[in-house]
Amino acid sequence: MKLKQRVVVLVAVLLLLGLAKLLLLNGGEESAASRRDLRAFRKMEAGLSLSRGARLTHTLQSPWEVAGQWVGPREVYPEETPELAAVLTALGTASVERADVGYKGTQLKALLVLDGGQKVVFKPKRYSRDYMVEGEPYAGYDRHNAEVAAFHLDRILGFRRAPLVVGRFFNLRTELKPVATDQLLSTFLMQGNNSCFYGKCYYCRESEPACAEGENMEGSLTLWLPDVWPLQKHRHPWGRTYREGKLARWEYDESYCDAVKKMPPYDAGPRLLDVIDTAIFDYLIGNADRHHYESFQDDGGASMLILLDNAKSFGNAALDERSILASLYQCCMVRMSTWNRLNLLRAGALSSAMRQALTFDPINPVLAEPHLAALDRRLSGIIATIRQCVESQGPDNTLIEDRMNLPHS
Repeated sequence: MKLKQRVVVLVAVLLLLGLAKLLLLNGGEESAASRRDLRAFRKMEAGLSLSRGARLTHTLQSPWEVAGQWVGPREVYPEETPELAAVLTALGTASVERADVGYKGTQLKALLVLDGGQKVVFKPKRYSRDYMVEGEPYAGYDRHNAEVAAFHLDRILGFRRAPLVVGRFFNLRTELKPVATDQLLSTFLMQGNNSCFYGKCYYCRESEPACAEGENMEGSLTLWLPDVWPLQKHRHPWGRTYREGKLARWEYDESYCDAVKKMPPYDAGPRLLDVIDTAIFDYLIGNADRHHYESFQDDGGASMLILLDNAKSFGNAALDERSILASLYQCCMVRMSTWNRLNLLRAGALSSAMRQALTFDPINPVLAEPHLAALDRRLSGIIATIRQCVESQGPDNTLIEDRMNLPHS
């Protein structure tokens, strides 16, 4: 073959490869990876609606044992979980054996033990659904309904890295006070006819309690991860300083990602792509408060970034805090599977899926309509950001194949 013919053939091959990438960028389903991602998406859609009142019928295990066996290095629950509705129902109905002040932290919570010895975190309602939190993007109290919504968004995105959460109502007088520790009981008080408590935490104040409507308090319950999977805390590389007038390095250094890529555990393995997935997740929910994150201990960088503590979300539906996406637009890389999933959720599919998923929850409506609309709007912004990266860095450098499937230990 003559040199000129070889050049023509080479150019044709490169054009075909480029066309294949462009098809992927436009939500195409031509590659094996895309077909696999589409099948996973259809499975998610099929399992999105959950049955209220479901019970475990084909096992002698408790719901807590079933959920504990789901956990692995790269997922909190597997892709197919026919028992999910039953586990969430148990989480929303099991009696409380013990109630105590929450573990250390800045926000009000209570640590409960349910029938069967399962620990859960209770976050009480502080705002009405349509309340708009003003100020900094991390301002305000924790939002219990944000924990519920974030868990179901994790399902929809296919990350499966958030602990199970359900909304629940408690009668404080009959369900919590009789089993409360003295330390928690000492923080209960009355405001008018409403029973309240303020717990123990960095920002907990007697003057700022969470109050029930009469004795009935709405909140969220987060399932505690199994003790056999101890957690390790990390400072988030794109965390804020929370100091007026002091910027973090990523806020002024556009080449910051290059420095992060040289630091363990971001220099190898899946962690950096997990951080970028998390930025996408946090931007969608409006969470600008992920200053630290958790993984499993002694993981060598292979563990997922666990999507814990999502309550500083869904505060202001009108605010799209672009700085949350800093790791995405500075590193200009994202998992191909994440990209494919985002494209499948365009054109209102994301908010529609959220409505469908949240219908199951006992505290539905979980989100006000402006927050659902914000999900679709923010998704468009994420897709536009990734397209800009593709234009500047090329698809091969932007869309990363990373399918790290580790066996359960």
